[in-house]
Amino acid sequence: MTDPLALLRSLFDAAVAVADPMRSLAAHLPPRPAGRCVIVGAGKASARMAEAVEAEWGPCEGLVITRYGYGRPCAGIEIVEAAHPVPDEAGCAATARMLRLLDGLGEDDTVLALISGGASSLLVQPAGEMTLAEKQAVNAGLLASGAPIGHMNLIRKHLSSVKGGQLAAAAHPARMLALMISDVPGDDPAMIGSGPTVGEPGTAAQARALVARYGIDLPASALSVLDGESGVVPPGDPRLSRVENVVFAAPSQSLDAAADLAQREGIRVKTLGDDLEGEARDVARAHAALAREMQERLAPGAAPVLLMSGGELTVTRRGDGVGGPNAEYALALALYLGRAAGIHAIACDTDGVDGAAEVAGATIAPDTLARAEAAGIDAEAALARNDAHSFFAALGDQVITGPTLTNVNDFRAILIAPA
Repeated sequence: MTDPLALLRSLFDAAVAVADPMRSLAAHLPPRPAGRCVIVGAGKASARMAEAVEAEWGPCEGLVITRYGYGRPCAGIEIVEAAHPVPDEAGCAATARMLRLLDGLGEDDTVLALISGGASSLLVQPAGEMTLAEKQAVNAGLLASGAPIGHMNLIRKHLSSVKGGQLAAAAHPARMLALMISDVPGDDPAMIGSGPTVGEPGTAAQARALVARYGIDLPASALSVLDGESGVVPPGDPRLSRVENVVFAAPSQSLDAAADLAQREGIRVKTLGDDLEGEARDVARAHAALAREMQERLAPGAAPVLLMSGGELTVTRRGDGVGGPNAEYALALALYLGRAAGIHAIACDTDGVDGAAEVAGATIAPDTLARAEAAGIDAEAALARNDAHSFFAALGDQVITGPTLTNVNDFRAILIAPA
């Protein structure tokens, strides 16, 4: 078998490659409309999606907002880079321009919306009297709360004038096709980028209850929005009647690509699901127990087994370290495995950014804890202060990809050989 860590990295690379919009979008793109067609979009993959559209249709009119460093060259579509995961003025100004671009479209016009993970932070139009600074504080509070993505997005929608179907409503009565790359468990279009083109049945009162549940400290202006009349568009609203939402790339496809590669290497694959959620360290504990149990069943000389999973884990911030869900999962997994021989793992975000760091994730090996101890690094203390990125940086075990130009969320793989 190939070097275990090199193999795991190749599996991650395969998962990312199959979700590249330049490979996956064209098959879902209709012929270019005869009338006016406006391209809009937001997300970490949106510029690459725009590039893929122009590769098929030629230069187009439009505006797309992506993360800093994720821009791509386009002939007609304007690409604006803005901040993620906490929004900034560039995203706010570009969102306002996007809404103006959609204003006044008619029934014979078409809008192609390109949505991927990250749009929640890049499409910025605070509701009510909220300022950008208050919106930034809300996003930071949500990210530190440990709330699952679905709950965070419901709150975001009701504090926004563009999410929760409101982008689509702004384009009415034009036709709209929204092409999406899923980064959420279950691939629900309403959750991808906080569903700017999809109706939302959840209410502002439910969002208010979630704020209380997770102890999120909101400014008075945000509480006022949640206590008032929401602009979120409910399913069935006539303004959504000409909208089609299509998810064309999803975590399941990436896991399948990695599984195919592993099987060609003679490895047995068990997939735990593409929609896992939960606290990163808690999921790591369960996966470590399962990995050890499966290793005990392997006879000497048996083929290795690969445990794969996707989804989106969360971290409840307890300390002041630098980390992200994938790195924290990997660090916790190393601790729970207890230096078990024959078990290696990788945990990375397919967008190349784990948390707020420019790091995709990390790898672990049976000697991870021993090397840390020899270097005077306390793994348990690093986990306690949410400092997984610093831990793996010191060991040289980070996975750094740079912008991957796609986003189908977490990729985790545990390679188990007989002890």
